[in-house]
Amino acid sequence: MAPPLTPEQALALAPDSSVAASGQKLAREREWKLLGRAERAAWGECQGSALYQVRIDLTDLTSSCSCPSRKIPCKHCIGLLLLLAAERLPQETLPSWVEGWLTQRAAAAERKAAKKAAPAPEGATPADTKARAKRASERQERMARGIEALGLWMEDLVRGGLARLDTATPVHEQAARLVDAESPGLAAQLRLLAAELEGRPEPRRLVERIGRIALVTEAWRKLEQLPAPLAADVQARVGAPLRDEDVLARGERVQGTWAVVSQELDDSAHVREQRTWLLGTTHGRTARVLQFAVGASGQFSDKLIPGTAFDAELVYWPSAAPQRAKVLERKGDLRPWTGTLPSLTLDALQRRFTEELARQPFQERTAAMLGGVVPVLENEERMWLRDATGAALRLGPCDRWRLLALSGGHPVDVFGEWDGERLRPLSVLVDGTLYALGGGER
Repeated sequence: MAPPLTPEQALALAPDSSVAASGQKLAREREWKLLGRAERAAWGECQGSALYQVRIDLTDLTSSCSCPSRKIPCKHCIGLLLLLAAERLPQETLPSWVEGWLTQRAAAAERKAAKKAAPAPEGATPADTKARAKRASERQERMARGIEALGLWMEDLVRGGLARLDTATPVHEQAARLVDAESPGLAAQLRLLAAELEGRPEPRRLVERIGRIALVTEAWRKLEQLPAPLAADVQARVGAPLRDEDVLARGERVQGTWAVVSQELDDSAHVREQRTWLLGTTHGRTARVLQFAVGASGQFSDKLIPGTAFDAELVYWPSAAPQRAKVLERKGDLRPWTGTLPSLTLDALQRRFTEELARQPFQERTAAMLGGVVPVLENEERMWLRDATGAALRLGPCDRWRLLALSGGHPVDVFGEWDGERLRPLSVLVDGTLYALGGGER
């Protein structure tokens, strides 16, 4: 990808906020002994406790540094990326150590392509297939017992009244039982219910949360009667996701040019989670890509940078309302995205979400693309988006002051997640540049 690269895009590549902050301190020429760039790469030598050599492949912004940091990319890579974004790297001839690195990367890519094109190994032996089927059957039995017990507990709860839930302890106990029953999805929903109880619960929200859990348990009981796409949604909700090979075999494949319109990184746990929304620029489809990496040194398999676009084939997880997808094959290099968001009115957004819920009732949020909306601050706790028709939509947690500053009181394009009541804004498009907003709590 050739610049323009924005500082926001450079910082989005940092594995955590501390690396981003340290990288910003290195985004000054005086911190570097050598700086340069050519058509294929950018490079630099930074003096730390030793002289570290830093390289960036401009085709996909992959970077490498000779420092011992376990965080990838490290602060030196982020600093060089920021200098690249600021267009402060002089045009030079590729040094041999950069040329050699590019050659190694090209050879590795060829080996990967050859491995992918090679004939698939012979399938599992009958004994392997039998053992796998036995394990799957045993797990299904454990899940069925756990979910049936949860259903009975919830029936007792409803009969006795919600006033019995004066503490979150029994909810935590049910969540622990579901973990033992290998139903982590339902266990997570119960923990959310427990969190509501430990705060200042609104009766309406408690009933809604319990209703969602009850809907999943009832759907599980009738799993075999459901259409295959909806059954896949129920299994995912319970916590029995499809294996990758099943997704490849059953999922819908869509080709096109995809723009990266928002991205969030959760690095609060040992396993980092990256959530990215893509927009198909030709067909208007949206896709949510989830990637996971272990520790700060772990790298996400696909480099997805907000504000860029790429050509690729995606495969969607089987669903009655497909949303999650995986990048199968990319073609060509990353490039800056200079498009616009599709312009939906607030009424049209609500109608679309209602239609999606009719197909897939377990869905909690959908992608929302609103064009020409004006942020309006009511008070310290309430903020709205108003469209050209005068309709207004309440915003959830976000960096509202940043949104107000970027809009300047004028219409802007906003991308976020809509749950039927509030919009959680994730990014805003102003004069062709995409800015992250920090979506707040989910």
